[in-house]
Amino acid sequence: MTELTRTLDAEVAVGRLARLLCPTLADWCVISLVDDDESRMRHRRLRDIGWWHTDPDHAALVQEYAATRIGALRSSSMLMDAMDSGQVVHVPSDALTALHRVLEPGRARELADLLAPESLTVMPLQSRGRTLGAVSLFNGPQRPALSDAQRATLTEVASAAAVVLDNARLYRRQRDVALTFQRSLLTAPVEPDHVEVAVRYQPAAEGAQVGGDWYDAFLQPDGSTMLVIGDVVGHDIEAAAVMAQLRSMLRGIAVVTQDSPAEVLAHLDAAARTLRITTMASALVARLEQTDRERELGVTRVRWAAAGHPPPMVVTEHGEVTALVAQAPGLLLGIDPQRPRVDSEVVLERGTTLLMYTDGLIERRTRSIRDGMAALQDALSRHARRDLDSLCDRLLAELPAGPGDDDVALIAARLHPQDRPRPPEAGPNVVPPDVPDDEADISA
Repeated sequence: MTELTRTLDAEVAVGRLARLLCPTLADWCVISLVDDDESRMRHRRLRDIGWWHTDPDHAALVQEYAATRIGALRSSSMLMDAMDSGQVVHVPSDALTALHRVLEPGRARELADLLAPESLTVMPLQSRGRTLGAVSLFNGPQRPALSDAQRATLTEVASAAAVVLDNARLYRRQRDVALTFQRSLLTAPVEPDHVEVAVRYQPAAEGAQVGGDWYDAFLQPDGSTMLVIGDVVGHDIEAAAVMAQLRSMLRGIAVVTQDSPAEVLAHLDAAARTLRITTMASALVARLEQTDRERELGVTRVRWAAAGHPPPMVVTEHGEVTALVAQAPGLLLGIDPQRPRVDSEVVLERGTTLLMYTDGLIERRTRSIRDGMAALQDALSRHARRDLDSLCDRLLAELPAGPGDDDVALIAARLHPQDRPRPPEAGPNVVPPDVPDDEADISA
């Protein structure tokens, strides 16, 4: 069972189980599973998702048999009898005749003739009072039917395997719930007229749990654009729940107070302490500002503040990449709400792209943060001329090497020139009906 417990993917575990059973107990086997959440239903949907044959020349026949068997079964069959009763069904001889009685004429019956089993045994897979599926073992005429001792061994193996499969399914359901919850909070960003915003969220690998990464983009009532990226410490549903609280509080604080990023983070830290939210989190908040004069000059001022978060990246149209260095480092949220926070600012030319991301984009077990930052800067330089969506996709494809050890969230904002209409590749602009869709005149 050690082989089965090495994965939390039910279908991978089934494939391993099929290989473990053959040739130890049978010449070939087929493993059936009930579709998730249907094990208590009267009419269950079964799928044959695992199979194996000790003879490689017959592997293709077993695979095709597994693909056609369920659809060809009559209402009464050894498979359904075993699953309904929870008992082993054993046919010690003349198994092919027994199969003919339960298979409709057609390809599945023809394949059974070619495979020519002499004996068969069907063992239900049961865990926590539920029937998850069944294992069907077949032996040819050169091998005796399973003995009482072998059936007892099969019962033990099936019982242990069912627990592993059930745990895998429970894990997947819990993770799906957490991911659905997390994605429901990661709403579509605003799209001010000359600011294009792209967002991405990539969960960690299947073996890891959901985390607390988040992004956000919204407008303050005066029309200034707020960009947020954050990461709650931890990788579980609790981290996702804390993320939801912090994200909502930050939004409310920023909209009601219209404060600068540093002030918003300070208010958020203080509110979290009062509400006894003790989990630490990193965050980066940036605000796009523009005076009338700056608009004439074709530039935008970015004011930002970080709470223990990786620095934002700036990419020019020509591929020049700069990591923005904060005026003063900021502590993680949840450490010392009394510590003052400081805004930093930079003036960017239109056509520039601002990228904010969580550490899952640059951190990897086999790569240092410094090397990750260098890899990010290199990728941004190479892909700077791509459209914004394509740029984000390339970063996720190249840097974490697919789903990895940690969640990844990123938000990118491209400042399009304001002396011409919003470009078609940016898509439609999306702003609240009561908020201006261009940067406000903010001189604070």
